[in-house]
Amino acid sequence: MSTPQDIDDTAAPLIEHLSELRTRLMWSALAFIIGMLICFTVWNPIFNFLTQPICGALETRGQDCGLILIKLQEGFFVAINISFLGGFVLSFPVIAYQLWRFVAPGLYKTEKNAFLPFLVASPVMFAIGGVFAYYVVLPLAFDFFLGFQQGGLGAETGKGGAMAGITFQGSVQEYLALTTKFIMAFGICFQLPVLLTLMGKAGLVSAAGLGAVRKYAVVVILIVAAVVTPPDVITQVILFTVVYGLYEISIFLVRRIEIKREARLRAEGLWVDDEDEDEDEGAEEEASK
Repeated sequence: MSTPQDIDDTAAPLIEHLSELRTRLMWSALAFIIGMLICFTVWNPIFNFLTQPICGALETRGQDCGLILIKLQEGFFVAINISFLGGFVLSFPVIAYQLWRFVAPGLYKTEKNAFLPFLVASPVMFAIGGVFAYYVVLPLAFDFFLGFQQGGLGAETGKGGAMAGITFQGSVQEYLALTTKFIMAFGICFQLPVLLTLMGKAGLVSAAGLGAVRKYAVVVILIVAAVVTPPDVITQVILFTVVYGLYEISIFLVRRIEIKREARLRAEGLWVDDEDEDEDEGAEEEASK
């Protein structure tokens, strides 16, 4: 039967963990708020940077780069959205550090050495995916979308009849939503090698298993590419090609982890080959008979 003292001793670690979690969350929230305030003061330059892909696509067609505010409050919410996303980006190193400080005390040294590289690789891969989307995918996508313009207002068909002018007049908020959707989609998809390699490190997946389900992975990647990108073939093909390439890279990385694990276990004399294991099982069956 538990005494009050036993209950107090049992509850103390939980209270300490909750107190530690509260402290880490407070520091993370403070860093996020500071990042938001910084980005709110410079939201115009950030938005100008994000409009470079559409401005470049319009310039090649001899059009002026101009977006419009459809709603009176749209400009304010654009500034808030930019501040929110920018604040998260600026505060992510602090948030990751606080996460590490909370988790690290409960990990062994080997687990720390295994987990820390993935914590560093995750934002790096996200940044690579965002940069790839900004400099490669967005110009191609916008050039594709702008290709559906025709003539101008009051343009002539050449046969004496009027032709309806279709000209891009983009909403500021819609453009920002589309651009951030592209960047977020590619940034998240570039996390695939990090996730699968971490699962391989933990022994949850194997290179052989990932290779065996390759055909199913192709279907899933096709569905993801169709869902997270706008309905244009160019963007979907690019995302599918990139993510499938990352899947193959993940298989290679998991295989390397398995090779290193096998070499370490062989050196320690703990590795058991499948053939030896089958022989031992056969011997045990014969002995039981």
